Amino acid sequence: MVKAKAWTLRKHFDGFPKESDFELKEETLPELQNGEVLLEAVFLSLDPYMRAVSSALMKEGDVMIGAQVAKILQSKNPAFPVGCYVVAPGGWRTHSVTNGKAIFSLDMSRILPDWPKDVPLSLAVGALGMTGLTALYGLEEILQAKPGEIVLVSAAAGAVGTMVGQICKIKGCKVVGSAGSEEKIAYLKELGFDHVFNYKTAKSLDEALKQASPEGYDCYFENVGGAFFTAALNQMRPRGRIAVCGAISLYNSTTPQTCPFPHMALVAKSIRIEGFQVSQWPEKDEASVRRLLTWLKEGKIKAKENVTVGFEKMPAAFLQMLKGTELGKAVVKV
Repeated sequence: MVKAKAWTLRKHFDGFPKESDFELKEETLPELQNGEVLLEAVFLSLDPYMRAVSSALMKEGDVMIGAQVAKILQSKNPAFPVGCYVVAPGGWRTHSVTNGKAIFSLDMSRILPDWPKDVPLSLAVGALGMTGLTALYGLEEILQAKPGEIVLVSAAAGAVGTMVGQICKIKGCKVVGSAGSEEKIAYLKELGFDHVFNYKTAKSLDEALKQASPEGYDCYFENVGGAFFTAALNQMRPRGRIAVCGAISLYNSTTPQTCPFPHMALVAKSIRIEGFQVSQWPEKDEASVRRLLTWLKEGKIKAKENVTVGFEKMPAAFLQMLKGTELGKAVVKV
């Protein structure tokens, strides 16, 4: 019998999460049934959505949700032979038994069999996985961004935001990004953003957005919500499009936040707003990952990671990621 360690949600979050909200447990895994595999986690992904959806999708005592890069140790499923690597919705576990079916809209999938040896496997849950695909699908499927258009990205120094900006430049768009520190601003300039500003030091979000792009914005890749969303909406050009990927400014709020009613601006400018999830286009994933990999190898995109070593550090690394002070995709190496 295989023993697994797992981090569970001991108590639902009240405001910003605390390490005491988590509990480390040990579980004995069942024997494999036909169609099942035994996974050993190699890299675990940490993402803001875990905070956002925990209260809706989880009960106290459940294993924390999340994706992982894992190795197949045992298999009774010919689609996943022993020794291959997968991206799986295994949650915060060191080992798990699964049949690969969807958990929270995410199916287990094999990592490309010809994955280059000089490319870290951790990128399969980052720039060459959910993070990169989120940026790509938001730009192509929702915003349908075209060469010459002006794209605004909030939380631009985040894992998704940095990918959005770089893909925008590949597509021939002008891209404006906002971030919350001078270190992040410098990094966005390094990545090729056309204009960046620090929303924390700006005297007025409206004025900062106008100065960054006096002609307004064709597309807005929304990651934060709150007052920034209202300010961005006011700067949209006619027939502008807004892709709602997240709203990180709201995740730790203990009381509902409100904003001015946007209806007249939406009607007057014929603005389209659409939320989306990366799991909506599974049939495009393999080809899209290969495109992202090609861009990486060609030097057109950079993939920065913030790797924490040690499964026991999962809660601490999660809290650090939510604070937004670090650059790079947050990953834990088991």
